[in-house]
Amino acid sequence: MKNPLKDLTNPIKPGFDFATLAVIFGLALLFAVQLIGLKRVTWPIAYSDFVRLVDAAQVDDLEISPTRITGRLKTPGAAKLLPASDAAAFDAQGAPWSFETLRVADDRLTARLDAAGIRYSAVADGTWLGSLIAWAAPLVVLFALWTWVARRSSGLRDYAGIGKSKPQLYAQSETGITFDDIAGIDEAKAELKQIVAFLCNPERYRRLGGKIPKGVLIVGAPGTGKTLLAKAVAGEAGVPFFSISGSAFVEMFVGVGAARVRDLFEQAQQKAPCIVFIDELDALGKVRAAGSLSGNEEREQTLNQLLVEMDGFQPNSGVIIMAATNRPEILDPALLRPGRFDRHIAIDRPDLMGRKQILAVHTRRVVLAPDVDLAEVASRTPGFVGADLANVVNEAALHAAEQDKAAVGMCDFDEAIDRAMTGMERKSRVMNAQEKLTIAYHEAGHALVALSRAHCDPVKKVSIIPRGIAALGYTQQVPTEDRYVLRRSELLDRLDTLLGGRVAEEIAFGDVSTGARNDLEQATLIARHMVARYGMSARAGIATLGDVDGDDLQPALARLRGASCSEHTAQLIDDEVRELLADAHERVKQTLVAQRATLERIARALLEREVLERSELLSLAGDSARHSVGVREAAMSRRVAGAKSPGVLEDHDHE
Repeated sequence: MKNPLKDLTNPIKPGFDFATLAVIFGLALLFAVQLIGLKRVTWPIAYSDFVRLVDAAQVDDLEISPTRITGRLKTPGAAKLLPASDAAAFDAQGAPWSFETLRVADDRLTARLDAAGIRYSAVADGTWLGSLIAWAAPLVVLFALWTWVARRSSGLRDYAGIGKSKPQLYAQSETGITFDDIAGIDEAKAELKQIVAFLCNPERYRRLGGKIPKGVLIVGAPGTGKTLLAKAVAGEAGVPFFSISGSAFVEMFVGVGAARVRDLFEQAQQKAPCIVFIDELDALGKVRAAGSLSGNEEREQTLNQLLVEMDGFQPNSGVIIMAATNRPEILDPALLRPGRFDRHIAIDRPDLMGRKQILAVHTRRVVLAPDVDLAEVASRTPGFVGADLANVVNEAALHAAEQDKAAVGMCDFDEAIDRAMTGMERKSRVMNAQEKLTIAYHEAGHALVALSRAHCDPVKKVSIIPRGIAALGYTQQVPTEDRYVLRRSELLDRLDTLLGGRVAEEIAFGDVSTGARNDLEQATLIARHMVARYGMSARAGIATLGDVDGDDLQPALARLRGASCSEHTAQLIDDEVRELLADAHERVKQTLVAQRATLERIARALLEREVLERSELLSLAGDSARHSVGVREAAMSRRVAGAKSPGVLEDHDHE
């Protein structure tokens, strides 16, 4: 397909650009200058005629070299002493009537010149060095001119290739990635194995009339391995792999993006069978809006060209388009229809077993100590994706190297997990005694309430060491299993744990601090979801009410956004949220007042040691905490047994 943009931006034919023309013109100019310099400005005469002119005193300003004599005639009439042909030449030449003659051995020449009163001087013959300089100097000037022209025209060359797509092309050996290097996303790997099978053995599907999907869209959160999965497909299939970003198509010049799309697909057709991978597709494929501004026209033209090219692919052509995005909700519907991106593969965050498999992959080349338990590390990293787990392994290895250890131990993984969750330790942040005491009681309140509730995740560690940007302390809870559905009782226990820090400050000091700001935000959001989204309020009913996004805590703002509830219902939601929080506050206060001595012990231990592990917490909490742990374990066993028993209704809608 001919690129019309090329004709507009590159009027000079390939291989004959502006810089080449400049060099050719300069060389021609140099030869012209040299020819002009070598043009005869003197007329050759015979030595006998020269002697006759000397005797008649008709020459002057002679220059005598070992091989040549040059000079000029004094008057035009002197030419009459020469033969007719030479006289005519001098008449045509005009002033200064210069001549030259070859020198012969004549011992009386100087005497004759002196007798006739003629001025003369001796000169040396020209050398090869002088001739070389005469030629080299113009060449140096020409080279400098060519360099300047080349630099000035580089922008023109770039502009001439502006419509070219420049994807990175990988061969199978260059990707170096197979499905064995990917773990935790077994379902996605299984779906893509069909793509690999078609590329390796297309006749298996063609003989039955099957058509391989033209496009595969990989959707997932950042860091889940979308790009890695696409490279693994290329590595397994052993075909060329084109990789390009969605933003690489967009330019400031109108029509450039569409030209690059055309060029990319032309290159792909030449390398078929192959895989074209477009990363961050949302940069190119955002939904088109009616009456869009002119600033979006270039992006929409690029998207239109992409849609046309994907439609133009012949079935079973061997070119498969793969794309990745973490924002599928903003993609244009025309991209997602069958015939373009036929297959959608969702990559979720890995579960406990998936995290363990991912850790096993990333620790292949890491020297691990015998005490390292990857299952324990996986259980302490809920919600982590593959990139997060790779970072944890790397941070653990760096921490062990700083300590000059022979192997990476479990304590190094503990430090890496704490750093990934809460940030780096801020040892330079010095708190006064009152602030440290407040934080100790705050974190002790969180930990004690979490230990006292049957449905809370176990507390792994409590610390009052500042970390990250704003964390002055933290209570780390580690879930014992992956949860997708939460009961009302579990949400209420989470509310109690979030309010434990603030209530502990009230009991210990009779005052509160600003340290509970984030706790209150999370508690308010949970309570609002319980009332307006999950139908867990008797007064509000079981309907989904209003706009309950995380930033819509103010009913007035929700109404401005078109919330689907009346003013009376919005007020009812606010009242129910306040009631849930007030009830939680009262429950937590009763718990901490009843266990005031335990609260004091934990707070004092935090002031002394700054960090308390789970075993230390249990020993400080006493029988009440151990009883709550037993209740929690029994409840977990009942959940597992109930899930396996027949006739149990499962709800798959979760947050």
